Amino acid sequence: MHDLAAGRVAVWATAWLTGRASYDAALDALLGDTAHRVVGLPGTDEAVPLGWALSALRGLGERRLRLVLPVPGDTRGLPPVPGLVALGLEAGEAAVGDRLALVPEELGPEAVSWTAFDLTGAPPAPPPVEGTLRSVSGALDLAVGDAARTLAALDLARWNPEVPALLAGLAKAVRAPGLPADHDPLALSVLGRAQRLSRVLDLAMADAPGAAVTHSQAAARDDALRPLAHAVREATVAAYNWTPRR
Repeated sequence: MHDLAAGRVAVWATAWLTGRASYDAALDALLGDTAHRVVGLPGTDEAVPLGWALSALRGLGERRLRLVLPVPGDTRGLPPVPGLVALGLEAGEAAVGDRLALVPEELGPEAVSWTAFDLTGAPPAPPPVEGTLRSVSGALDLAVGDAARTLAALDLARWNPEVPALLAGLAKAVRAPGLPADHDPLALSVLGRAQRLSRVLDLAMADAPGAAVTHSQAAARDDALRPLAHAVREATVAAYNWTPRR
């Protein structure tokens, strides 16, 4: 959950659809040095460039896309369209509008394949309830504090010595790069922290080679990290899905 392809598409497609960014600016921000192809786009029979999907969104009358981060037991925000929930769970992310959903598959460091799902006629799926940026930022603080205390008691350094240093450095402001210029500064800060905490979670969940970790210790670690993982997920969704009030 570091730099999410579906999050970037949701942000920049929404900026383009609402006039906050030009088509060229949105496409340049999304492509970078990566090749993107979309399959299943309505009206097409083969893979097409990602730019076609941006144009199609406007033609379909979309107003915005939202990032959805489905996990087992919580697929809110994914309409019940055949194949969408299963593929969204496999990817762990999706960009969802009212008329189209896009699910990414990373094919390597320089290629992403997108599967488009036509939502025409599908029952609307209410998006997950999103907390305010201030509330999710506060929840991150609480989750980090609780996890840090518990993990210190478990001597987490046995798993990975980088984790305590990463946790200790969270007070330093980190802004997520690559989002529209008018994106809320608090959203950028929240997302930067969430991305860094994702790194913490990746390292903490990986058993270091040679570490003598018992089943009960691993279970205690997982229990301590679960609320932090939930807070990171909620903060990531809120930060990517921020839009200016009109």
